[in-house]
Amino acid sequence: DWAGIQPAMLNSLLALHFLGYSKEHPACVKGMEAVDRFLLEKEDRLWMQACVSPLWDTAICLNALMDSGVPTDHPALIKAGEWILSKQVVKRGDWKIKNPDAEPGGWAFEFYNELYPDTDDTAEILMALNRLELPDVRNKLGECQRAMNWLLSMQSKNGGWGAFDIDNDKEVFNEVPFADHKALLDPPTIDVSSRILWMLSTWGFKREHPQVARTLKFVKDNQELDGCWFGRWGVNYIYGTFLALNGLLAMGEDMNQPFSRKAIRWLETHQNEDGGWGETCQSYEEPSLRGRGNSTASQTAWALLGLIAGGEAKGDVAKRGVEFLLRNQNELGTWWED
Repeated sequence: DWAGIQPAMLNSLLALHFLGYSKEHPACVKGMEAVDRFLLEKEDRLWMQACVSPLWDTAICLNALMDSGVPTDHPALIKAGEWILSKQVVKRGDWKIKNPDAEPGGWAFEFYNELYPDTDDTAEILMALNRLELPDVRNKLGECQRAMNWLLSMQSKNGGWGAFDIDNDKEVFNEVPFADHKALLDPPTIDVSSRILWMLSTWGFKREHPQVARTLKFVKDNQELDGCWFGRWGVNYIYGTFLALNGLLAMGEDMNQPFSRKAIRWLETHQNEDGGWGETCQSYEEPSLRGRGNSTASQTAWALLGLIAGGEAKGDVAKRGVEFLLRNQNELGTWWED
């Protein structure tokens, strides 16, 4: 395994092949076994995951369970919190090149990734750890402070946060012939920056804090003309909009301001007839498709979270969204995405 993610794994195997290593070499055998672990099979389908997301999933589950009323000292939650602490990245990675004075302390998305923590996972995890009542409080707070120091040091000049790096926004690199999906860069994004705002509010940061003030400006300045926000790490404008609204609300922004109402109207006007929301990946290429697509549980939930942040939890639009989720819950108590 290389970094727990498919592109690094496949490119490493290709590099070994072109360097003359045989398929039987132990490194190649182990590499192929790691790739095979990402395969998923369902009835007549077989597909490859880009990676798995144990830390991300665990942090989201923790926050969801605590939001749902599970005690913050429940044994299962304690076990998960201590596992997360054991996975903190304490080695120096490539982020150190542009951020030489910072010390490591974040968390990664995947298994087997000890060099590339990301700010998005770190924010979600810090949000969960803040509420968890772990037995060793001193250790928890010390590791959280270490993570917070690293995260704050990763802010870009424009006030936003990228996922892995600082000011990694030179667009010319996306024009080279080998630019993978034109995504060689890691520019500051609305979704990551807004989640960080949301998390910082839970740790007592206020809008007057210099770094928070810069991020608030970054989010407001990058709202689309129709009221939504772009989302890089979730599809797409529904994702960006829900996070922007929650980040702004968490930092005390008035949800009756014109920019907030414009975002709420955008969410409301993009609800599907069945009450849900959906958005196709093609929205990244075709702006007219933003907020359009078959309804999915995740995108419906994101839209609802945006409406709730905007003070519209009791409105008819939100009610129809909730009814969509209730109708489409499966017998296991979860939701399918296809």
